[in-house]
Amino acid sequence: MAAVAASRILGLDMFDVQLRGALALTEGRIAEMLTGEGKTLAAVPAVIWYAKAGKGVHVLTVNDYLARRDAQWMGGIYEFFGLSVGYVQREMGTQERQHAYSYAITYATANEVGFDYLRDQLALQVGQQVHRPFAAAVIDEADSILIDEARIPLVIAGGAEAPDTLGYRVDAMTRHFRRGLDYSLDEYGRNISLTDAGIRATERTFRCGNLFADENLALHTAVQDSLHAHALLRRDVDYLVKDGAIVSVDEFKGRTVEDRRWPAGLHSALEAKEGLNLKKQGRILGSITLENLIALYPNVCGMTGTAATQKEELRTVYGLEVEVIPPNRPVIRVDHPDLLLPGKQKKEEAVIEEIRQARQTRRPVLVGTASVEESERLSARLRAQGIAHHVLNARHEEQEAAIVALSGEQGAVTISTNMAGRGTDIKLGHGVAELGGLYVIGTNRHESRRIDNQLRGRAGRQGDPGSSRFFISLEDDLLVRYGIDNPMFARDADSIQRVIEGQNLEIRKFLRKYESVIEGQRLALQSKRQDILTGAMPCSSEIERLVRLTTIDDLWSEYLAAIVDLRSGVHWVSWGGRDPLHEYLTTVHGMFVRLEEQVAEESERRLAEAESGGFDPAQRGATWTYLTTDRPFGNVPERILRGLLRKLKAGAS
Repeated sequence: MAAVAASRILGLDMFDVQLRGALALTEGRIAEMLTGEGKTLAAVPAVIWYAKAGKGVHVLTVNDYLARRDAQWMGGIYEFFGLSVGYVQREMGTQERQHAYSYAITYATANEVGFDYLRDQLALQVGQQVHRPFAAAVIDEADSILIDEARIPLVIAGGAEAPDTLGYRVDAMTRHFRRGLDYSLDEYGRNISLTDAGIRATERTFRCGNLFADENLALHTAVQDSLHAHALLRRDVDYLVKDGAIVSVDEFKGRTVEDRRWPAGLHSALEAKEGLNLKKQGRILGSITLENLIALYPNVCGMTGTAATQKEELRTVYGLEVEVIPPNRPVIRVDHPDLLLPGKQKKEEAVIEEIRQARQTRRPVLVGTASVEESERLSARLRAQGIAHHVLNARHEEQEAAIVALSGEQGAVTISTNMAGRGTDIKLGHGVAELGGLYVIGTNRHESRRIDNQLRGRAGRQGDPGSSRFFISLEDDLLVRYGIDNPMFARDADSIQRVIEGQNLEIRKFLRKYESVIEGQRLALQSKRQDILTGAMPCSSEIERLVRLTTIDDLWSEYLAAIVDLRSGVHWVSWGGRDPLHEYLTTVHGMFVRLEEQVAEESERRLAEAESGGFDPAQRGATWTYLTTDRPFGNVPERILRGLLRKLKAGAS
């Protein structure tokens, strides 16, 4: 019926493979469908199936534009079946959001749904909440939301906390630190630590005595943040400086991300590094990762062009199986073997020569680079040689539609970051198929095979001809980071990526053990809070109800700050050789028991004050998302071990 409605209303015929994709969604699977196979339309029968249950379905997209476009585009089909459809946009107010979520079908970004959920957890009146209980989620670009962005916390923060100037004072010292003398990096270039010389320099500069003493926790953390900002985060690669502010660049999408910050002091350290004004951090009132948000839905399914390489993680974490849907037309794209060069200079020369040869036949070329910096460096070399081209990176996002529209035309050369790797449908111009179709060149291998496959997938859509090739060098970050200097091994990038993906999966599994207990505590406390909010747990007066709600909010905020402090690893040094996970869980359990006691005690104290002096609930602040990393300063056991060794050294000196 949905296929018939699509044909009559939109003039779009659904192929058998699209119906097969829809069936996979109704069975609670991830449907892997290649670029150009019509995932948006394929989702419609499944969305109708879930919506007919009468509890509402959320279609989660990656940006506001797609949420609005797809809701309006597919709306006629839904209305044919008697189903209402709405969408959520970032600028909407509370009433508009309530209306949008009340419809049978709601299109929204995962971030907006998550922010609204966090706001609901701080509501002081039932009428301020916008969500009803979650029922079903159909996720577009599922691997992006479930894997790439799953660990990025959505944070709601408020208050007028003043910026801390410690970051600038520390930066004045660390910007002169030298690798190998004052600090060291691990073999993979991910984790940074002070050397004995760096420790002594810090203690001498700040006259703080033992850097590892409890009273120096803030200083020690600020030094680590500053080193991380200088040594591991690169301008025009990991972030841009725009209008006097740090703007992060999404590693997987190559796009700038609004309202996203690095954790707490690390963002301030970047601002100090770049000589910018330090912005206030605010007080964290609540936080949830996309992974935990998705876990709130009883029914989850999704679509993407690349999921099979992550099927183990999707099965382990979400209980989702991946079903690979065959294309409507066979893929005839030719994926050439990687071309290995000795260094980056030679690699770029080879890429430019490859572009020059393709231009002689007027064949369009799309070059995928690893960063804004690399795309602009390659662009400068092409410009110097008189080769006309367009650049698509985080600096030129507003020109994306125009550039993509021309990328498949004869003679087009497009230099891009990962922006062109996902959600970009490049259609071939007249006569291009006869030239061999779009030629995709990758200048680096990513840690994840999915990202490489997304770039390749820009060519060969819907049975079109096309080809791809990666140009790599022994100086590329991936090979240098993992110590690959043998050309024999470097040519087998797929095997290297499989090993790295396995390592990253184990890291994420390990960290989930630490995080899951906090999420369980949050759910338990929020359940009690919701009972107070709705009256299921009766209060004797409105003042008592408000006092109990705001007390929970304030103490939970303090608890989150204490957990961040605990996870810093500095306080774990006294645990000796015992199992860190066991000690962490034991400590956190004790902290939560005490929190519940404090909520009861503080509520009574505040209630007594309110009854005598009145009550004015605090105003909440703005919301933003920020980046987090799996191992900002080493994994948990490494941090504990380093802390133990340094404390022993400090005690012996």
